[in-house]
Amino acid sequence: MKIENTKAQMRKGVLEFCILSVLKDEDAYVAEILDTLKNAKLLVVEGTIYPLLTRLKNAGLLNYRWEESTSGPPRKYYGLTETGKLFLKELNTTWSELHNAVTIVTTQKTPKNE
Repeated sequence: MKIENTKAQMRKGVLEFCILSVLKDEDAYVAEILDTLKNAKLLVVEGTIYPLLTRLKNAGLLNYRWEESTSGPPRKYYGLTETGKLFLKELNTTWSELHNAVTIVTTQKTPKNE
C-alpha cells in the first residue's frame, strides 16, 4: 500500500468541505479558491477543481456570476446559495465530531492484552 494514495484520498475526502468553507464569507473565482487551498497545503489542480465546482453548482450548493476583469477576460465568481450555507453548517458539525473522534482514537493509549 502506498502512503501517497492514502494521503490523496484523505485530502479528497475533505475538499468539498474546504471549498465551501473558502466561499463562506465572500464569492471568489477559481484562481482565488486554488490559492487559498494551496496556501493551506491542500494540493489541488485546476483539472480537479472545475468538475467539483460544477458538481456543487448542480447540487444547488453554489451559484456563479460573471464579472469583468481589468486584467483579462471576465471571471466567473462562485458563491454559496442558501442551501449551500445550510449544507456547510451541517458539514462543520460533522467535521467537529469527526475531528474529536479521530483525536480520541489517535491519542489514547493502546490497551495491553492480558
